[in-house]
Amino acid sequence: MEHDTAHRTAGTPEDVVRVGARRMRPLQRAEALRLLATVSLGRIVFTRHALPAVRPVNHVLEGEDILVRVHDGGALAALAAPSDGPGIVVAYEADEIDPATHLGWSVVVTGYASVVTDEAEAARLGARLRPWVRLDAPHLVRIRPDLVTGFLLEREVLHGAQAEALNGARPEALHGAQAEAPGPGHRHP
Repeated sequence: MEHDTAHRTAGTPEDVVRVGARRMRPLQRAEALRLLATVSLGRIVFTRHALPAVRPVNHVLEGEDILVRVHDGGALAALAAPSDGPGIVVAYEADEIDPATHLGWSVVVTGYASVVTDEAEAARLGARLRPWVRLDAPHLVRIRPDLVTGFLLEREVLHGAQAEALNGARPEALHGAQAEAPGPGHRHP
């Protein structure tokens, strides 16, 4: 387990935040999707010219499905191409990690992307998706999750001598410490 400090972007001594002990906890599917729905920006991973490519996109969730817009001629245009199968395999990642404390979460969804072809459904769902840039993005793409993974980077709750050791700036005393994790829904400062 790492016991250190994290620096805010300003970089002055006053901007140093003591993080203390933290751990990485795997997320269950439902919790991962719930967290994914709390942010609007993620990264879609797809194949372009037989190589992996990544693009930032904004999204909304409809149940478990992730919806993104795609414009003609862009790198993601292949996602809007007609497909006879279940769609094109993609991965989608989003996170919210504090740069000073390194606490937060990350979620990765792997599934099939396909165009929403029903015009009424595309209009209804697309109305919820607010583009960040002004582009004509006529295609609404649905990513149906197959595999959902994620983790929570959380502060460990230390008790007794372990907490005193942290307050006394002796992180070496924390090795092997037993800790309890905060319950679900716990927000980190």
